Amino acid sequence: MLKARVREGFTLLELVAVVVIIGLLAAMAIPKYFKSRERAYFTTLRSDLRNLATAEELYYSSQRQYTGTTSDLGEFQPSKGVTFTFSAATTTGYAVVASHDNLVAGSQGCAFKAGDAADPSGYTLTAGIIVCKGE
Repeated sequence: MLKARVREGFTLLELVAVVVIIGLLAAMAIPKYFKSRERAYFTTLRSDLRNLATAEELYYSSQRQYTGTTSDLGEFQPSKGVTFTFSAATTTGYAVVASHDNLVAGSQGCAFKAGDAADPSGYTLTAGIIVCKGE
């Protein structure tokens, strides 16, 4: 009497099909993941610029001028990876550019100005409005 052969495991074709399907799913999900991370960095920049504007106004109310450095702003601390570059700070206004370590330097970032400060290089700003580029 012949014994039927018992099949155990998967064939090579079945394994290849599963790997291809997983690869296609990853190819669709990974770009969305990186875009979500980039949006989160821009959200962090906007939030930090709003907080900086509040701290600057508090500083102005006591000193009658704006500051060009975050160290003068008391307990204000930017989020991890965020850097501020002041292009102007006078008694009548200030302008600042915020960048994040995980965004492309120079081509991605946000800027804000208050008063009659000159626009930072690469930005056209309206006082009180945060503008982001590279988003």
